[in-house]
Amino acid sequence: MSSNNTPREGFADKDGHFRRKDSAFRNQILSDPASAFPAESGRYALYIHAGCPWAHRTYITRALKGLGDVIQLIVLDDAEKRDDKMLWCFSGEKRDPLYGFKYLKELYEKSEPGYDGRYLVPTLWDKKLEKIVNNESSEIIRMMYTEFDAFLPEHLRESTKGAEGLYPPQLRSEIDAMNQWVYDTINNGVYKTGFATTQEAYEANVYPLFRSLDRVEEHLSRPGHQPYLFGENITEADIRLYTTMIRFDVAYYPVMGCNLKMIRYEYPHIHDWLRNLYWDEGEKTNGGAFKKTSHFEFYKAGYAAAKGVNIIPVGPIPYILPLSA
Repeated sequence: MSSNNTPREGFADKDGHFRRKDSAFRNQILSDPASAFPAESGRYALYIHAGCPWAHRTYITRALKGLGDVIQLIVLDDAEKRDDKMLWCFSGEKRDPLYGFKYLKELYEKSEPGYDGRYLVPTLWDKKLEKIVNNESSEIIRMMYTEFDAFLPEHLRESTKGAEGLYPPQLRSEIDAMNQWVYDTINNGVYKTGFATTQEAYEANVYPLFRSLDRVEEHLSRPGHQPYLFGENITEADIRLYTTMIRFDVAYYPVMGCNLKMIRYEYPHIHDWLRNLYWDEGEKTNGGAFKKTSHFEFYKAGYAAAKGVNIIPVGPIPYILPLSA
């Protein structure tokens, strides 16, 4: 990622607290051919940056579901911070394969002329209507679970998995409940900690972050919560927690001030859970959906650039320990 050494004040409000704004595009792709955005193979493109944990959710889900031939993937590989906005872009001579754009903001302006909001990854794009469908990761992954099943082999369809699906009926209330506090204090908690601009704001968020990590550790220690958060099958809860945990020791601990404890040394159950997901390249992960979508080279540099930090920490080495460690 590029860095212009811009300080991080633009990410926080005047009181020093980081508050995430809502996503602006919230349309739905549906399997119903009569819907405004019907599921069709090849019609949609998913724009991501491999460094972004929100985009990473969709990257993993696309791989888990085997949607590689159904939804085009377009990977931006750089970013520039201007004023209070992160401008995701392509590095060097690389350009958007659809329109030749360098910046994601150009896609937003094509979809909605005069748009002046945030330019977010992931962005789900309709190539037929040339419109943004959705840029809210939690909604995009749920579309991927079910709406494209007609284009997938039977063993990858959510409808055939029943109790073993990514969002199974019998676990939905528990998954939703976990998602709520994990999002607030962990997924977003690392941002509220790392982009705080006052000591009060920092401490108001760093302690709840680690209390919630303690809560995950305790959850994983209970019977029926191994090897994944809700037992023998990967669910949405695993996807949503993983993208923060895979960045934790590498970026959030050394760069974002989330440094009360490290996952690898002080959270043994989370550490086992994380490594099981990362190193698995079998049927459970559809050939390694977690490992193949995790790109450590972007994590430290990306957050250092966002904070205007000149020195990028070297450790930890290795970025993730083997299962035998």
